[in-house]
Amino acid sequence: MNNGLPRPVTAVVIVAAGSGERLGYGMPKARVPLGSDAILTHALRGVAAAGVARQICVALPPGDTVLQELCAAFAEELRAGHDDNQENPLPVLTTVDGGATRAASVRSALAALLDGTEAVLVHDAARALTPEYVFHRVVDSLAAGAVAVIPAVPVVDTVKMVTPTTGDDSSIAPELVTGTAPREELRSVQTPQGFRLSTLIQAHQAAADFDEKQAAAVTDDAMLVELLGVPVHAVHGSTQSLKITTPLDLIIAEGLLEGPLGIRWVEG
Repeated sequence: MNNGLPRPVTAVVIVAAGSGERLGYGMPKARVPLGSDAILTHALRGVAAAGVARQICVALPPGDTVLQELCAAFAEELRAGHDDNQENPLPVLTTVDGGATRAASVRSALAALLDGTEAVLVHDAARALTPEYVFHRVVDSLAAGAVAVIPAVPVVDTVKMVTPTTGDDSSIAPELVTGTAPREELRSVQTPQGFRLSTLIQAHQAAADFDEKQAAAVTDDAMLVELLGVPVHAVHGSTQSLKITTPLDLIIAEGLLEGPLGIRWVEG
């Protein structure tokens, strides 16, 4: 899968500080069971199996000792399964307190990255079943010269633009269609999103003074980089990289885990 170019020294940030309210478990999303393990454990295993990270930094809900212990247990799992004769050293696993927003959590993690880190992948713990080859595609694109790169899949639904109805029309329907987006130009964006570290730090510094409305409009790190005028490239993602947000998503993820080949052995 490697394009033969030297890969940058890479850290992976896992954003795992979400509340998970829409899942309805009454606990942070990263702690919700997926099969026999927590969502975060699956995400950690996927990152480690990809073998692209010198460091894995996890942004957790502040004070969540359960998830801190889960990360410590995973570090032990890694050490127990590692052969000292293997070519790739074990990644350094660190945790930080996340913030009130996703961007704040990412900034907290960026401040904790090891010296010498050249590139960073920002990954949602909720995309716990992302196949390893997606990580490789992102890192190989960075190695080829991209400053920012995202995995994405084509949009299969027709997408309409709408506006709220007013006056007498509001009794007919709450919204009115104003146009149809060209589906062939649309992509659903996934994680991990990869960046040269200096570029992502610059993007977050520029966004630090956003007001509440501006901050709410930013839904991923690639948007912050776009606002700098930096080109963002896209590689093929995977339909298996679903984001676990609702109870239905969790059911689908459970089904993928129980598939005959297993999520990590199906090429996309």
